[in-house]
Amino acid sequence: MLIKNQWRQVRQQMSPWQAWVHLFSLYLEVLLFNVRPAESADKAAARVSQLRYWFPHVNFARLGPINLIRFFVQLCWLVFIKSGVKSLLPEPEHDAKRVVLHEQIKDAEKRSKRSKKQRIWRFLTSKAEDSVRVFGNVEGYRWLNHSVTRVLFTMIAFVVALFAVQLPTSGTSQLVILLAFWAVALWVRDLKNRGAALLMMVLSTLVSSRYMYWRITETINWDVLSDTILSLTLLTAELYAWSILILGYVQTAWPLGRKVVPLPKDTAQWPTVDVYIPSYNEPLQVVKPTVLAALALDWPKDKLNVYLLDDGDREEFAKFAKQVGANYFARQDNSHAKAGNLNNALKHTQGDYIAIFDCDHVPARSFLQLTMGWFLQSNDLALVQTPHHFFSPDPFEKNLNMFRKNPNEGELFYGLIQDGNDLWNASFFCGSCAVIKRGPLEEVGGIATETVTEDAHTALKMHRLKYKSAYLNIPQAAGLATESLSAHIGQRIRWARGMAQIFRLDNPLRGKGLSWGQRLCYSNGMLYFLNGLPRLIYMMAPLAFLLLHTYIVYAPAIMIALFAVPHLVHAYITNSRVQGRYRNSFWAEMYETVLAWYILRPTLVALFAPSRGKFNVTEKGGMNAEDYFDWEVSRPYLFLVGMCIAGFLAGIWRLFAGPTDEILTVVLNIVWISYNLIILGGAVAVAEETKQVRASHRVDVKRPISVVLEDDRVFAAYLVDYSDLGAGIQLPSECPLAEGDTCQILMLDGISQNAFEVSVMSRRGDHIGVLYQVQDQETQQSLLRATFSRADAWIGWRDYNDNEKPFTSFKEVIAIGFKGYKRMALQVSPKIQPVLQVLARMGKAIRSLLPHTPGKEVHYD
Repeated sequence: MLIKNQWRQVRQQMSPWQAWVHLFSLYLEVLLFNVRPAESADKAAARVSQLRYWFPHVNFARLGPINLIRFFVQLCWLVFIKSGVKSLLPEPEHDAKRVVLHEQIKDAEKRSKRSKKQRIWRFLTSKAEDSVRVFGNVEGYRWLNHSVTRVLFTMIAFVVALFAVQLPTSGTSQLVILLAFWAVALWVRDLKNRGAALLMMVLSTLVSSRYMYWRITETINWDVLSDTILSLTLLTAELYAWSILILGYVQTAWPLGRKVVPLPKDTAQWPTVDVYIPSYNEPLQVVKPTVLAALALDWPKDKLNVYLLDDGDREEFAKFAKQVGANYFARQDNSHAKAGNLNNALKHTQGDYIAIFDCDHVPARSFLQLTMGWFLQSNDLALVQTPHHFFSPDPFEKNLNMFRKNPNEGELFYGLIQDGNDLWNASFFCGSCAVIKRGPLEEVGGIATETVTEDAHTALKMHRLKYKSAYLNIPQAAGLATESLSAHIGQRIRWARGMAQIFRLDNPLRGKGLSWGQRLCYSNGMLYFLNGLPRLIYMMAPLAFLLLHTYIVYAPAIMIALFAVPHLVHAYITNSRVQGRYRNSFWAEMYETVLAWYILRPTLVALFAPSRGKFNVTEKGGMNAEDYFDWEVSRPYLFLVGMCIAGFLAGIWRLFAGPTDEILTVVLNIVWISYNLIILGGAVAVAEETKQVRASHRVDVKRPISVVLEDDRVFAAYLVDYSDLGAGIQLPSECPLAEGDTCQILMLDGISQNAFEVSVMSRRGDHIGVLYQVQDQETQQSLLRATFSRADAWIGWRDYNDNEKPFTSFKEVIAIGFKGYKRMALQVSPKIQPVLQVLARMGKAIRSLLPHTPGKEVHYD
């Protein structure tokens, strides 16, 4: 009756839409919150304002059909689906003591109501968690130090695993095992200890091995030749993926996390170090910062020699080296490319150790002080490798606008895999940002020249002679990433060809000198680059059924789901748990798809004719005047997209015209090919190169500095970005600097403070862009030490979330896939831009109808 009276009052003072909203607000408050409605219609506006907390996506100022639908959907969701609605209300303001007392009473009631079963369950859960922690405690495995014990334990573990893999494969048995394994995996996923990760790896290995056992024994149709050939082709690709999965678990099971070993206080005990900086065709502007930073390394000057190794034999490089005090070497020929360049310098220098930097990698001043301590502690240590860090975005980060938002393509290798290899004494040389001991390097004949990946091959040779390597997972140098997708692909082609050459010529699974851990780690590093053919097989596999009606997996659809889905889900959640900080879920498929077509031929040629192929140099320091779509690079993706669309349409036709007993099989293949289309859309999206007009890349920071004006006034400011040419500065609002002015900026370099003269090139609000006015070498080195060469310059760049969420990553990949098709459509016909805008608005409108979290700020038109 009360609400009826309210309706009569507000109907006279409000529009129909507002009256209906007010009425439902009364129902909401009465039914959910037991709040007595306001007696006066004057409070209607205030009531609508309160509703914005519960209906954040409803625009009460512009009520209409869309907003009314949003209101009804959200109301039904709150009333019938959302549990614990009252707990979402903003906390009322009470006296602090009353709140504490209320909480204590609630806790006491909970404790009194806890049943005996609940206490027993909590006890068992805590004991299980303790067991998981013990499972991941390195101290608990000392009993495996004896070789006989290790062999015996390995045999027992193998028998148990074999028993688990060969358990009955009927549908009921598989479902029971599936539910049990999933329950354990989901339970331990959020436990923050190494034992949980190890247990998830074990479960994933068992589930994937059961899937492979089932595939081999029960899913091959030997009666139809075409089915047999295509089925064995897919099975071969799956066996490859299974091997890479297991070897990946071996590599990443126990990252060593090596710490820094301090050097002796007496610098007389420090060894001599030669710094090699090889260059071929890079511009001097790219090479200058690296040479100057190397000369400024914190190391006794009488024990440090810097060598610029110019395979381009350029006069301007020789003049620059002489001017700054670096040594200069040039060769008469370019035989063996970078390896030959380094070996030539090795013959003419005498340092105890050799630090190698690519010419675009600027070392931090602390590089040698952090790496050299390990050599003085271990006489048989031959190599210390540090991460390759890049302060410019690679093509994926640049073209997809994800720089420093998600881990980049190389982060998994340098952040996790190399650290995992270090446990097995298998971390290898990566060509730059490393120190090598001269004696072992000369013992293996210098840098390897038999393959185009001379770095990894050199480390393999030293490991065969029982020398050790170390990986220090602290970025101590930074360089330029590849500028374009075509350059990126060219670099990966060289890596893939070289790894395949090593696998063919110096296979780590054969020969003497390597431990089993080293053999497995090296093998995985080389086999990974053979993924071109398996990746293409996965892309084309569903077409075999949808277009050719070939049964490549000869089994009922429900059995395929019971075996394949757990295999995939366990692999994804385990890799998310282990690798989440270094690579988000589903991104690996996009990276590999981009490269698959291009690395296929070079790797196959290298396996059968390892001497073929040449070294190609990755270009750095380029610019793009405007956005453009790389049709040449994207041609293979477009072909695959066309084939997958044909398969998708054929699958839709089969749903309606095909046999009814194949509907589930058709649905599974449509889902598979839809996923392939999403991944291919991401590959197409990367092919659109974005504009790059700056020759020098800016590094984003947030560092306090001081600005000194010409009249000696000093203002506290912040350095927000910098490059080797200029910087961006955030000023206080009262600072009067304007475009065309000059001033000085004061920056800390360790405990000392340096002043640098700059000219203001632009001002927007409180932000100014400045250009350095640096003339002499000493000032240039001081500037580098205060920016790129700071000891902590790259600490904190890995600020990604450890709790990576696969569903969130999957949504990101889906969005990128659609973005790729949108970009491709606009390139084909810019006139469809209005149509795409209409579709985008329709999609946004549909999303706006879905329920939203109360209290969340959402803005819809």
